Order: sequence, then C-alpha cells, then structure tokens
Amino acid sequence: MSSLSESFRRVHYEFRPAKQVERKMLLETFQKLMEAGFSIADYQYTGMGSIYFIDFILLHRYIGISRFLSVEKSDIPKRVKFNRPFKLVRTEIGDIADYVPHLSSDLQHVLWLDFDSVLRESILSTVLLSCSQLSPGSILLVTVDVEPPGPPEDGPEDWMNHFLEEAGDYLWPEPNPADFSKSSLPEINARILDKAIRSGLEGRENVGFCPLFKFVYADGHKMLSLGGMIARADDKRKLRKLHKAELPFLRNDLSSHPYEIRVPCITRKERLYLDAAMPCRQGWKPKDFELDEEEVKQYKTIYRYYPAYTEMLF
Repeated sequence: MSSLSESFRRVHYEFRPAKQVERKMLLETFQKLMEAGFSIADYQYTGMGSIYFIDFILLHRYIGISRFLSVEKSDIPKRVKFNRPFKLVRTEIGDIADYVPHLSSDLQHVLWLDFDSVLRESILSTVLLSCSQLSPGSILLVTVDVEPPGPPEDGPEDWMNHFLEEAGDYLWPEPNPADFSKSSLPEINARILDKAIRSGLEGRENVGFCPLFKFVYADGHKMLSLGGMIARADDKRKLRKLHKAELPFLRNDLSSHPYEIRVPCITRKERLYLDAAMPCRQGWKPKDFELDEEEVKQYKTIYRYYPAYTEMLF
C-alpha cells in the first residue's frame, strides 16, 4: 500500500491561505444552497482528511454536517485516527475508489476527491465511478495538481505524452505538442475532467451534472478544483434560486474561465487598514504604504475569506 500523500509532511495544511479561501467560498456556497432548499447539513461528507481534517472541522462547525468519512492511503493509520477532530468522523485506510461504491444511495453526499498529484488514469477512474454512483442532489468536487507532469527538463511533447498515456480516451483527436504549453495545462486538465464526469453519467436517467465551481490557485504548486451537483430537474430548479451576484466565483460551465484565487502577501496591520476601506472603489490605493492597484484588486475580491493566523502561547 502506498503511503499517505507526502504533501502533508511538506506543507502544514492549516497554513495554506489560497486553499483556505477556497474552503470558505465552498462554505458560503453550501450555506446558500441550504437557503435554496438543499439540506446540506444532512449530507455525508467524504474526503481525504490527511492528519489535519480541516474540511471536516469547518463543515461540522459552520454547516452542521455530522456524517463524515475520511479515506487515506496511509502507512501511519494510528496517527490518522489519533488526529480525527470528532468522534463522529470515521477513518478508513485504503483507496477512496474502493469506498465510493459503498456510499449510501439513501443519503446525499459531498464527495471531495482532493488529490495533490497530477492527473492520472486512476483519478479519472475514480471520478467516473463517483458520477455513476452518487445519489441525485450530491455534490462532487475534484482537485488535481496542474503543474507540468514529469521532471523539470521535460517539455510540451513529454507533457502531451503523459496525458496520452493517462487520459488518452478523454483527449481530442490528433493532439499536438503545441497545444500543451505550461499555461494551457489547467484548461487541459479541466477539459479531461469534464469529459470524465459526463462519461460517468452516461446511462443514468433523469440526472445531469450542474457545474458550480472552477478554481485555480497556488500555495506552491498550481492546483485546479472543479465541481458541481449530480442534479435532477427539481434540483436544477432549486439551483436557479442561488443569488449568483452574491457568489461571483460560481461557474455555470466547466469550459468557462476559472476563478483564480490570488492571495496577496500583506501584514496584519496592513490587513486591518485595507479592511477599513473594503469594499473600496475602483482604482483606490492605500496612502500610508506601497501596494499596487493589482494587489488591492486581488484583496478586494477575497477579503471576506482571507484567513487570519495568529500564534497562541500556552
């Protein structure tokens, strides 16, 4: 069995500001979905909690979800279980694909396939399986690393060959290395995942996929998260009740431009100053310290979700 993703050893998951902004945007969306008639608090959340379980803590405290399953490929099962934040979190050691078929059809689910690796056939198989299994009304989220696959010396032809090997069935006819520039990789990943989602829904009657999210962000590696709801006609009607002006990061189409989460590096004192001016007028800049207009614009879009970190000495 392969070990739990090594990223948890390199990066403390509590201190990933862009990821935390993403989580808070998801939380706000779930709150709005509850207002629209979806009983998200009664859903089961299944994810990959690592040893930090940040999503689990937030969903229990702010949404009220009380059914949780965390699945990890891990060589530290005692550490995983020791760190579960609540007794109601069930932990399992294994491949999450083995647990998807056993998710209850009597419940709705939030399933977050939060991978930190580049796209591989095993990920696509899990996405396809999830779409074939999840009950209507469930929400599927998928996260993958969209940095160039392979060693640093590789180039577009090598990257194309990676996708041909791992996702050839989901590529367009006659791909060309020129299509696989570094800047195009997030969109290539999104197109492949979109096709895998649609393929997973083939043969299912009276349900479709309603996109909600398409985020790009980086706390080191560039990551892509996309997701939406496995929806029936009545679910689609309720989704139309969402006030999308209040949720400008939502996306109705996975082919649309992603919402890029960019978190400017500012001090706590600067943040308090900026918050006092939010939401600021276009072109506004602070007078008391240097911050360019683009950084101010970035902060304006995410200030409500900006994480606050502090040290507690005890």
